[in-house]
Amino acid sequence: MRVPFPAANITAQGPFIAIKPCLEQKIRPQSRASQSQSCTLTANLTSRANSSGFRIAKLTTITADSWIERKEANVTTAATTPNLWQHIQRLTTLSVDFALYAMVRVMISVLQTLPNDMGDRLCHGLAWLATGPLKIRRDITKQNLDQIFPNASEHDRERLAFAMWHHLLLMVCEIAWAQRRLHLTNWSQYIVFRENRKMLRNFLSRRPTVTVTGHFGNFEVGGYLTGLMGFSTLTIARKIDNPFLHAWVQRFRGAKGQHMVDKVGSAPAVDAHLKNGGILTLLADQHAGPKGCWVNFLGVPASCHKALSLLALSSNAPLMIGATTRIAGNPMRFQMSCSGIADPENDPDGHCESTTSLTRWYNARLANDINQSVEQYWWLHRRWRTPPPRVAARLAKAAGQHKAA
Repeated sequence: MRVPFPAANITAQGPFIAIKPCLEQKIRPQSRASQSQSCTLTANLTSRANSSGFRIAKLTTITADSWIERKEANVTTAATTPNLWQHIQRLTTLSVDFALYAMVRVMISVLQTLPNDMGDRLCHGLAWLATGPLKIRRDITKQNLDQIFPNASEHDRERLAFAMWHHLLLMVCEIAWAQRRLHLTNWSQYIVFRENRKMLRNFLSRRPTVTVTGHFGNFEVGGYLTGLMGFSTLTIARKIDNPFLHAWVQRFRGAKGQHMVDKVGSAPAVDAHLKNGGILTLLADQHAGPKGCWVNFLGVPASCHKALSLLALSSNAPLMIGATTRIAGNPMRFQMSCSGIADPENDPDGHCESTTSLTRWYNARLANDINQSVEQYWWLHRRWRTPPPRVAARLAKAAGQHKAA
């Protein structure tokens, strides 16, 4: 965006020297309005003698309006200096973002040419770098694994961290391969469905559906597969800081009908989508801060967003737990599953009595899915934080009552 840089359209008139009123030259009469808006300033610039010996004063008239314009131009010129610097900084940031985007696109183009086994071996090597010399997010990963698996040995935790990084890197390869290798004519070679009747019954009904998963399995390919099967979904996601990468990721996600909305200001679009009987997909393991709904997740207190359960209860929509996991660690071999459905219209177990009970239920279901393939969860994700003292006391009391029962 161009920054306005107005030039000062003022002509230099030389030095201003005040003269006596008797030497002022008569000025052409002005209108009453112009006289009220401008003040006449006269200056005797030069004087010379004519042939008769009389001195003629050369006068220049400057109005107050032009004087104010000169002052404003000086202020504007000074103000454009930081604006110009901000413009340069913005161009520098965009240049860096575009360079990063170009590097990612080149890397994705190379990955798309690799066969599955070669991509798998490449991910093993990169996972060794991430967990060994580079130590990427090692402290957060170790802290999470120490909390969730307190009885595991240090060697087992390191093996799990390596397997997690291999999964994450292979997930990137599968995203790059999906659009070129996964089609309606060959999807059965890559996907196995579990509890597909439950999923289809809810997806094909006229009622809205809220589908939740976590940073588990290949949820990006899961959204792509759902659109490939002809189901249009709406997903709430945070905008990527790099605008070029954000646009590219949006094109991948929306290639088969998955629509994305930014979480800031998304309420009207989500409400309209659910009222029309649409499918809403959400990641349910985002930290919600100290004021969230605190429940146990994998045995450790975690803060959850209340809006997720409120969306399902307020729209009378079934809440379905879904996952897209890799089968036996094989690249591009997935299982799409539904591990549970909580329906406000048919709730014999009382899971939908309140937002807290529904939040507790879907966290337990999601934890059960993760226990089946622990290496496919994002253990580097900052999911667990220290709860406030009052919340910690309440959770400890509830845990004691549960053990006593």
